[in-house]
Amino acid sequence: MSMGRQVTLAAAVVLLVLGLAVGCSQGNSALKYQAVPSEEGSGGSGAEGESGGGGTGGTVTGTGASSTGGSATGGAATGGAATGGVATGGAATTCQNFSFFVVSLAAIQRLSGSQSGFGGDLRYGQADGLTGADLICATIAATSLACASTKTWRAFLSTSTVDAINRIGSGPWYDRSGLKVWNALSEMSADRPPSTYIYRDDLPDEDGVPNHDYDLDGTTTDDDNHDFLTGSGTNGRKVSNDTAAGRCSDWTSTTASGRPWCGHSWPRQSGTHWIHSHQADGCGACVHLQDNTGPSGGCVGGAGGYGGIYCFATTP
Repeated sequence: MSMGRQVTLAAAVVLLVLGLAVGCSQGNSALKYQAVPSEEGSGGSGAEGESGGGGTGGTVTGTGASSTGGSATGGAATGGAATGGVATGGAATTCQNFSFFVVSLAAIQRLSGSQSGFGGDLRYGQADGLTGADLICATIAATSLACASTKTWRAFLSTSTVDAINRIGSGPWYDRSGLKVWNALSEMSADRPPSTYIYRDDLPDEDGVPNHDYDLDGTTTDDDNHDFLTGSGTNGRKVSNDTAAGRCSDWTSTTASGRPWCGHSWPRQSGTHWIHSHQADGCGACVHLQDNTGPSGGCVGGAGGYGGIYCFATTP
């Protein structure tokens, strides 16, 4: 074979090899390019594609290991701590020791359906005043804290047949904020709760809010809402010379002629004892909240109040 033909043949071989190499390279590039849409749809393009990294689901958009069911949608954000964990289904507020409160004006008005409250008739749809007052306490407690509905609540009221002090268990009792108010029955005959209790001179309501500043305007100088019905002496028992009429026919009447005994939820010049400070003006329904104004005579709130009651759970 002549030298010229050999050169020509060698050149042809070189061109053939180069052609095959280029073809293979192009074929591989085409396969690689075609795989990208598939990876974008299945969660594989997060590293290169803008829609894949940190997309709808976890690290990517598709169904890879950190996909829609991963940390963003199915993990911590939806199924984890934010919705299914501590915030909603986990460590919710518990009842702890909640076992004492004074009934707020708002609760009295809401349950009675009247701006004047219940007055001396506390039956609340029940057969007698004491059972009705207990239901008032239980309803308000459960409204404040749903799990409080599992407790037995009692109104601190005496009648012809029962003394308030014998209705409420043996203690201790705690307010809505979990602070101990009284440790035992023996502490209750004192004017105020023990000095260790920070709200001893302004007993708190069902939401744990000190009750004196009823309008929450930041001042109590014009607020007069201290009277709370008890029908009891300082020992928590019915007063010896009292009659059923003196307790509004044992808490069933707004027209009885008696004047029920009240305690003071906060100390007042007219009395400092939380159970037994003075008698209310009567059994009628009324609200008197400001000094030197409002109704007087013939109603439970006439001397400063709204016919509020104290509520206790029999066990903390």
